[in-house]
Formats: sequence, C-alpha cells, structure tokens
Amino acid sequence: MRAGDRLVAGTVRRGGPWPAVLAGTAVVGAAGELAVPYLIGRTVDALVARQPSGTHWLALCAGAVAAVMLCESLGVWARGASGAHAAATLRSGVLRHVLGTGSAATRRFPEGELVTRAGLNAEEVGRAPETVTSALALLVPTAGALVALTLIAPVLTLTLGAGIVVILLVLRAFLRTTTTLAGGYQQVQGEIAARLVEALGGARTIAAAGTADRESRRVLAPLPGLRTHGMALWRANASAAVRAGLVVPLLEVAVLAVGGFMLAAGDLTIGELYAAARYAVLGASLSTALGHISGLARARAAAGRVAEVLDLPPVRYGTRTLPPGPGTVEFRDVAANGLTVGDLALPGGSVTAVVGRSGAGKSLLAALAGRLAEPGRGTVLLDGVPLAELAEEELRRAIGYAFERPTLVGETIGDAISPEPAPRAAEAVLDGRAPVAGRVAEAAEAACADGFVRRLPLGYATPLGDAPMSGGERQRIGLARAFAQGRLLVLDDATSSLDTVTERQVGQALTTDRHGRTRLIAAHRLATAARADQVVWLDGGMVRACGPHHELWQDPAYRAVFQESDGADRADRADGDREARSAEEVRAAEGAAP
Repeated sequence: MRAGDRLVAGTVRRGGPWPAVLAGTAVVGAAGELAVPYLIGRTVDALVARQPSGTHWLALCAGAVAAVMLCESLGVWARGASGAHAAATLRSGVLRHVLGTGSAATRRFPEGELVTRAGLNAEEVGRAPETVTSALALLVPTAGALVALTLIAPVLTLTLGAGIVVILLVLRAFLRTTTTLAGGYQQVQGEIAARLVEALGGARTIAAAGTADRESRRVLAPLPGLRTHGMALWRANASAAVRAGLVVPLLEVAVLAVGGFMLAAGDLTIGELYAAARYAVLGASLSTALGHISGLARARAAAGRVAEVLDLPPVRYGTRTLPPGPGTVEFRDVAANGLTVGDLALPGGSVTAVVGRSGAGKSLLAALAGRLAEPGRGTVLLDGVPLAELAEEELRRAIGYAFERPTLVGETIGDAISPEPAPRAAEAVLDGRAPVAGRVAEAAEAACADGFVRRLPLGYATPLGDAPMSGGERQRIGLARAFAQGRLLVLDDATSSLDTVTERQVGQALTTDRHGRTRLIAAHRLATAARADQVVWLDGGMVRACGPHHELWQDPAYRAVFQESDGADRADRADGDREARSAEEVRAAEGAAP
C-alpha cells in the first residue's frame, strides 16, 4: 500500500485550492463548535446570576452557531468541488500515462480493467482530499476539548483521554480491515468490467451463435465474490460503529460522574459542568470519523490499483532527428517476446510483406519496426538512427501506421487524415467542397477514400461523429492517414475489411508509391505477398526465410501458410504457379485489371 498511500498524499497536495478551503472551513467550524459550549456555559451562569452581561454572551453564542452553520455549508460545496477536481486531474494523468506506455498497458491489463482503474478507481482516489481533510478536522475539536477540560479540571482530561485512546484503536483496526476488503471488492469489479468489455467486443459473434445467456453467466460469474466482499465491508463497518458508539455514552457518563462529585464539592459551577459534558461529547467526536475512515480506506485501495498502472514504464524518447534518407529499416540482432528477428534489412523505398501462420509474430515485427513495441535485445534503426534515440515528434512524423481497426482522432474527417495537429488541419481543409491540402487529398485518393468522403454533406469538414462509416470506410480513412505520413509506412492487416476491387486499388497505390517510401505490410493474403519486393516468412518464433515471393513459393511449407486463407485468396492460389514465375508479371497483370 505504500505506492497507494503516496498517490493519495499526492492527490491531496495537487488538489488545487479546494483542500485548503476544506481545511479552512473545518478548522473555523471546529473552533466555533469548541466555543459554543463555553459561551453557553457563560450565558447560563450569567442568566442564573441575573447579570446584565447575559445578553452579551447570548449574542456571542448565536454568532458562533451561525459561523458553524456557514462553515458546514461551505464545506459541502468545497467537498464536491474538491472531489471533481481531484478525480479529473488524476484521470487525465492516468490517460496520458497509459497512452505514453504504448502497448505495455494493454499487455499488462485487460481493457475493461484499465477502464475501471482509470474511471471508477480514479474517482474514489479523487475523494481523498475530502476524506483526509474531514478526518483530520475531527482532531481539532478533540484536541480543543482536551485543552478546555484541562483548564476546567485536569482530572476530567484524563477521563476523556482514556476514551479517545480506545476510539483511536478501533479506528486504526477498522482502516486496515476496510482497506483490504475494499481492495478485494474493487478487484472483482475490475474482473467483471474486463469480461464485459470482452463480451461487447464479440457481441455480433455471440448473437450469431445464440450464446448470449451463457456469455451473461460468464460475465457475471464473479458476482458472488463481489457480494462476499460487500457483506464483509458492511459487517466491518457495523462492528466498528458499535464499538466506537459504545464509547461515547460511557465517556460522557464518566465525565458527568466525575464532574458531579466536583460540583457537589464546590469545585465546579453548573455552567462549567455543562461545558465539561459538551466537551466530552466533542472530544469523542472521533467516533463519527468511521464514514471518513471508510472513504479513506476505499481511496487507499483504489490508489493502489491506480498506482500499478502509473508504475508501468513510459516509452522514452531521444532528441535526435533523421538525416535525409530513403527510409531504410535495419534490425540488428533483434529479439522480443518470443520472436527472434536477428539481422534483417528493409531497403529504402521497397515493399516488404511479413507472412506466417496466426501467432507467428507478424504484428509484433510490424510494431518493432515502428517502435510500438520495444525489442528485448538488439536495435532497430531507420536510416542509420536507432529508433530509441529519435525525438517523439520526429518518430511519429517519419512513420505512418494503419491497423485493422483504426481509431480516428480529430474533430473532422480532414483532421483524421492530416498528419498535422487539428488546428493546422482545419486551416488546410476549409470545407468539404473547397480544394483540400494536396497531401491530404492525395492520401485519401490512394486509400480510395476521397470518393465517399466528398459525398458526405460537408466533405472533409464533416465531424467524425456525424459521419456514419462502415468498417471498410474506417479502414480507408486509417490508410489515408498512414499514406499522408513520412518515409516509412507500417500496415498491420489494414486492408482486411476492404472488398477485393478496393484492396487491389490500394495495393497498387502501395506498390507504386511515387514518394518512394518504405512499406512494411503484415500480410494475410497471397496477393499481397505476391506484390511485395521481398517477403519475410516467420515460422516457429523466428525468421525462416527472406526473399522474393516467387522464390519462396517453391517451398511447400511456404505455400501451406496460405492454405487456410479466405475465399478471395483461393482464386489467387489457383494461379499460384503463374505468380511464382515472375513478381513483375503479377504487378503488370493487376495493373491492367479493372
């Protein structure tokens, strides 16, 4: 819990002005509460003695009560603002950190678990300023009550002090128990969320298979564990409340009993006895901290879970820039996560297809080339510069990516394609009918996206939320963004949702790129491999062979890689011998195809 406690303390420190407002209202309110018994006592003594100052003391008493009420109102407002500010700040920090770790976060935690930790758990940590400040504020009336009773009669202080020690022991045990139970409860919540997100991702498959009931049972299977932790939390809270609650009346009776003897002996006045009784209640107000302690326990447990995400090492970038070059990629003695690449070169301006059976490491090799994954051994270079030494902006400007399910970012379609930040992209794309920036238009045409984008009501200026797109259309926008990038294009199954004709057109754009960029394609289809300048064949966690497709095609094991491809590739396999004769003939034939 040390990392969680540090995060809680940091959240309180970075809570903006609200923790200070909470502390101020708590201290002033506690001072007012401490003053009220004394003022009431003086008022009672003055009225009993029929002194003229009774009215004066009564007015002061009313003023103290009004100050306490005002502080309570301000405290309620400040608690809401404090929690919202702290949770928003922490969520933003967690989100930036997760994005900064690259794929490490999703490898370490399921997506639903990440959502829970960055959402619900961050919100619970965000309540830390309120719970910590409120709990500490209860020490003010307790300390004040001890001082006041000392001034009235030291023997009463000893009586109150003994009761406070008992209350503190109860609260300490309650904090430890509740933190552990809350952590277990939150862990089950995360497990349910992870299963739910996984099920939602396969909703169409579940509906088609008719397994919704079975999947519902799988998602909700951890519910009994959630109930167990919830009931344990309730029992712990009830037990602590009973133990702490018993101390308060016993403590008040003890103080009244001792004070009564002193009153009978003439050592106390009636007003002082009343004040002593009230101070005993204020001193025992620590027993009301159970709610705050429970919130602090949940915040500590949630902070431990959030801290595990924040402990993931972010991707480190250098400061170097790229020299002029054709985009040559070099793997030098590279290995990562069970994949051994060794030494491999992708010549500048070439098209390289990476093929292999499912799980062979195609996506990992593509990720290594674009530094979306870190090699466990060796170095990946782009035009002679290690990727790890490049500045982040330089790296992202030099490498374009396209994925099977791209995430479109920006306000409009034009923003989603342009490699420039959104404001500059907006300047380049004034409206859908006006000419768009040459680079954006060229990229959209190469990805076969220009036609359907211009049919939208506002063309390239159409907000993403107002542009209903199919999976294939989203892929084309993702491809267009990659085409608009720098000297290396990395495509990981980025054409899987395209129809055959569109895929051939996109394939032509890839193989005839007039900018001469290096292209690395994680290929699943035979036609893609046939169009490439070279093929990297992955098998058994290593590079089995590297060479032109027509040479590798002579190996039956290489042909077997495509045996379970989709129906579109069966026609290609029927002409496999023709494709093997010459890669140039394949490109020429496809160039003449409609």
